[in-house]
Amino acid sequence: MKASLFLLLTLATLTAFGADPKPYTLNTCPVSGEGLGTMGKPYSFVKDGQEVKLCCKGCLKNFEKDSAKYLKEIAEKSAK
Repeated sequence: MKASLFLLLTLATLTAFGADPKPYTLNTCPVSGEGLGTMGKPYSFVKDGQEVKLCCKGCLKNFEKDSAKYLKEIAEKSAK
């Protein structure tokens, strides 16, 4: 019983958070346009199944203000 409950919760978690996010393939920050690595180690996270890399954690506030816009830009630029 415990093992099946654990498996069910694990599968639900993987489904909810996405087992494999779409990789971030761009070399620039979607917020500032700066090259990744120019401000130190990029800040990485996953949003709605998409890996996102920002040039610094300072860009996170602006990303969160309009994340849908930035996710759309990432998808469009990644498709090229």
